[in-house]
Amino acid sequence: MGSPDFAAPGFSATTALLTDHYELTMLGSALADGTAARPCVFEVFARRLPDGRRYGVVAGTARALDAIADFRFTDAELAQLESTAVVDDATLAWLADYTFSGDIDGYPEGELYFPGSPLLTVRGTFAEAVVLETVLLSIFNHDSAIASAAARMSGAAHGRPIIEMGGRRTHEYAAVAAARASYLAGFATTSNLEAGRRYGIPTRGTVAHAFMLLHDSEEEAFRAQVAKMGADTTLLVDTYDITAGVETAVRVAGSELGAIRIDSGDVGVLARKAREQLDSLGAKDTRIVVSGDLDEHAIAALRAEPVDAYGVGTSVVTGSGAPTAGMVYKLVEVDGRPVAKRSTHKESRGGRKFALRRHRETGTAVEEVVYPATAAKPELGEHDRELQIPLVRDGVTVDGLPTLEDSRQRLRKALVSLPWEGLKLSHGEPAIPTVFL
Repeated sequence: MGSPDFAAPGFSATTALLTDHYELTMLGSALADGTAARPCVFEVFARRLPDGRRYGVVAGTARALDAIADFRFTDAELAQLESTAVVDDATLAWLADYTFSGDIDGYPEGELYFPGSPLLTVRGTFAEAVVLETVLLSIFNHDSAIASAAARMSGAAHGRPIIEMGGRRTHEYAAVAAARASYLAGFATTSNLEAGRRYGIPTRGTVAHAFMLLHDSEEEAFRAQVAKMGADTTLLVDTYDITAGVETAVRVAGSELGAIRIDSGDVGVLARKAREQLDSLGAKDTRIVVSGDLDEHAIAALRAEPVDAYGVGTSVVTGSGAPTAGMVYKLVEVDGRPVAKRSTHKESRGGRKFALRRHRETGTAVEEVVYPATAAKPELGEHDRELQIPLVRDGVTVDGLPTLEDSRQRLRKALVSLPWEGLKLSHGEPAIPTVFL
């Protein structure tokens, strides 16, 4: 049984009402006409990647599994549905005993996905599975969008650490999920203490400009900070004049000063000048941290500058222009029979599907192969690998699923396997094609 991922004050710990009204009206109609118990297969996939993206990162799997485990209709939820006449008495009685008892397979968290990748397959009765649509898409669309943006930033940083600091730029509970997704995608730390408590992510932070302005002088603020945090702290030098700030910082902390932070202006030029000044003052090991409206493109542009670490906020928690992964949850099989939507621009492929990724002998990925579950499995080459793993069996989460650290390592390896052009930040086709058999 999972623990509630977000339990905001005044809200129930259950995830049952994190859903759309029409999920339950569909359920009521299916119960009334006798189709609710038909065995079905639903798939989560993205028809396309967000504009300009070459790959997507699967994130949110662990949170989604906890949400399914906590999808229960207690007396409070049932009373709400009854008082607002969302469903009838027969549906209320069915919901009172709801528990998902089906099977779920999916791409491991930290895996890459491409257009059409069946990153989650949910098998169960129509009634059991359909009510999970909204909560699953909410989690995967958010977390995968954040992780995909964060992975691009981590790649642009080229090994330099990034701290996630976007908690003030999004919903307070979305900020915790964003910190987790960013860490999965390679960020080193977060400023969000709840993410640190909940997921064991390292947290970092020193002072803001308010602390500097609180004191009668910059030097007084620096001395107070060093006295409390030690000379290895990071001093914020751009409150007034950066050149004077750097000089004061070294005078106060000495050549053992841990780092300075620049949060405004042309940070590339300022970092270059600050590096020269620090070296001239004997603080050759003092690091330079930059922040202030950075995204993957800004980070890439700073690669040649003497920057040691980055702080990223707004751009990562908003998906750097792609705040949703555009995933959908579609019914693809009923009673073992493939079904598919044929609407223009919203088509889907019927039937349960499996997927594998082909690689060259060098380990470079060449294509995503998606094939019907009813067909013979394509022959696997030495370096090819199947992508889906069991996540839930008979309603119970499978033991031994990848940890957050496992997922970080998985993503690192997956990104190394992409063709080099697939890692570019410029617009282009997906890094590898998806082939449907």
